[in-house]
Amino acid sequence: MARMGFIHGKLDIKLLILYIMARVAAPIDFSTLTDLCMCDAGVDYFLYAEAVPELLDSGHLVQDGEFYSITDKGQRACTDGESSLSPVVRKRCDQRLAALNAAWKRDAQVRSRLEDLPDGAVRVCLELDDDQGGVFSLSLLAPSRADGAQIADRFTRHPDQIYNGILGVLLSEDPQKHP
Repeated sequence: MARMGFIHGKLDIKLLILYIMARVAAPIDFSTLTDLCMCDAGVDYFLYAEAVPELLDSGHLVQDGEFYSITDKGQRACTDGESSLSPVVRKRCDQRLAALNAAWKRDAQVRSRLEDLPDGAVRVCLELDDDQGGVFSLSLLAPSRADGAQIADRFTRHPDQIYNGILGVLLSEDPQKHP
């Protein structure tokens, strides 16, 4: 029985894979690539599962551990052939990639790390960037690794609230100055 959708055969699937890989912000694993490629009813999983190793063998993709990246050869092939992908499929891919790339961008802009100190305390280093670079950097001591990890986790989950809270305190008028 014929599959419904815009993707028809292994060549279309390979082009879809290259289209996605050319637009993803970082190397991705097979599972993530699979999720992104299943954007059209015409994608046959078994043809897809054959296409990925074939793209590796042909030099269009490279694999480093679990993660796949596109090569220059793959970029050129994508540029040459992407117009043959349905605009509907391209739009679906772009929407899925936008969410994934935004999450990766946010993760890259919010960082925390713990440094163990000789006295048993922990230094918690928190950093927040925007598109132009560093916006916020804070280093503080925590009495234990567990407390430091809790601080780092909360900062990672809510950097905007913490940044705005600190700015709010620093920029507000001091109530002790005005009786």
